[in-house]
Order: sequence, then C-alpha cells, then structure tokens
Amino acid sequence: MIKVDLGVMMARRGIGAGELAQRVGITPANLSILKNNKARAIRFSTLDALCRELDCQPGDILSFSPEEGEEQD
Repeated sequence: MIKVDLGVMMARRGIGAGELAQRVGITPANLSILKNNKARAIRFSTLDALCRELDCQPGDILSFSPEEGEEQD
C-alpha cells in the first residue's frame, strides 16, 4: 500500500493546506484527499509541484508498506 505522508512534510515546512493547495494549483478538497490517504492516484505533475513547493523528494512524502495478509518475497 502506498501512503502519502503529506501532513508530516507540511508541518516540517510550516505551511497550511490552503496555502499549499493554492501554490500547487489544486483544490483544497483534492489536497485533503491526498493528505488523508484517500487518493487512488496522483498525477506526476501534482507530485512535481508538491515536491517543488515543499522542497523535498517524492520519497519524503510517499512510502510503501505491504497490506496486511500480503505475502512478501
């Protein structure tokens, strides 16, 4: 499962959701969906804009963890 740890990076950078949404060019509702791990997809252009505004790498806001019951190699 891919998790979006956007809230952590926003807190580190001291930026609120409304301001970040405006800077990135997405609606506050869509940012909230990302922040709360409800998104099923993210556009590379959105990820690029988030990384630019938060001065981070994609791996700073995205993480992977196996779902419960999923086998690992």
